[in-house]
This record gives sequence, C-alpha cells and structure tokens, in this order.
Amino acid sequence: MKSPFDLQDALFIGFCATLLVVIKSMMRLKLGLSGHSMFLMTFFYLVCYGAVGRVGAITACGFLAGLVAMMLSVGKGGPLILLKFGLPALAMDIALLLMAGLFSLRWQCIILGLVGCLAWAAKGWIGNLLAGMSTQVALVQFGISFLQGGVFAIAAALLVPSVLQRLHAHDLLHRSQLDNDK
Repeated sequence: MKSPFDLQDALFIGFCATLLVVIKSMMRLKLGLSGHSMFLMTFFYLVCYGAVGRVGAITACGFLAGLVAMMLSVGKGGPLILLKFGLPALAMDIALLLMAGLFSLRWQCIILGLVGCLAWAAKGWIGNLLAGMSTQVALVQFGISFLQGGVFAIAAALLVPSVLQRLHAHDLLHRSQLDNDK
C-alpha cells in the first residue's frame, strides 16, 4: 500500500513534530497560565498542514510528536502523552475534513486552532471528572482552560500564513496551502 505522503512530506512532518517537542522541552515555561502550550502545538501543527497541504498531516505530526515526547521522557503522563499531542491534532484534521475549502487560509488556521484547543481542554475536563471533581467545577475549569488556551491558539494561528508565505517565497515548499488559497 502506497503512503499518502511522499518523502519530502514525511520529512517535513517529522521535522515539525521533533521541533515541537524539542522547543517545548527546552523552554519549560512555568507562566502560571493554562493553555500556553497551545501556542507551540497550534503553530507547528498548522505550519505542517500548510506546508504539506494534505489532510492527515496534522494527525501524523501530532502522534509522531507524542511518540518523540514519550521516547525522550518529556513531560508527565508516560504513554498518555500520546493523547496530549494526538487528540488536538486528530480534532484539527476532522474539522479540516468538514470545512474543506470553505475559508481562506487565515480563517482556516484560526478555526483549526480553536478546534484543537477545544479538544485539549476537553481532555483536561474528562481527566478532572475521572479524578472526582464535581461536574460544575470541572465545567468552569474547562471554560477557563479553553479561553486561556484559545488566546494562545489564535495568536499562533495568526502567525502561520506569514511564515508559510516566507517559506513559499524562498521556494522551500513544493506544495502548500498557499497554492490552494489563490
């Protein structure tokens, strides 16, 4: 069975996943704000999608980032770290299937960033419920996480089109969403 990604696509997906984990582990920012991790996650997932230009690239990048983080023992959670990286990526790809070609690249990035943030916050909400937190408190915590993460996700999503334009201007992309956005 032939892979949907050619070698250049696969290398770029691996590059984005590895760079996401390495920068995240190097910075280890303790800002005290829930959701600051959504900035890097959203940025690299959207750059990966924009450069590769195929549905499934975000999911591949997310689960690959989870595997790299698990192998390098970055963060807490052991094997569950796959879900931390993979669920937002999977949600973004599913949303991409539903809105294929409906919006410009900038709006696609914003919507996908918010969908990824929603999946990230929902993961925390389910974890809080499983830990025994009351439903009302868990829902308030979910809302706070979504709002704070949404700010970081939107900030990252707004950077992606200009980064893709610069990569495209220097002829570093063989296929991208910029080609489809015209």
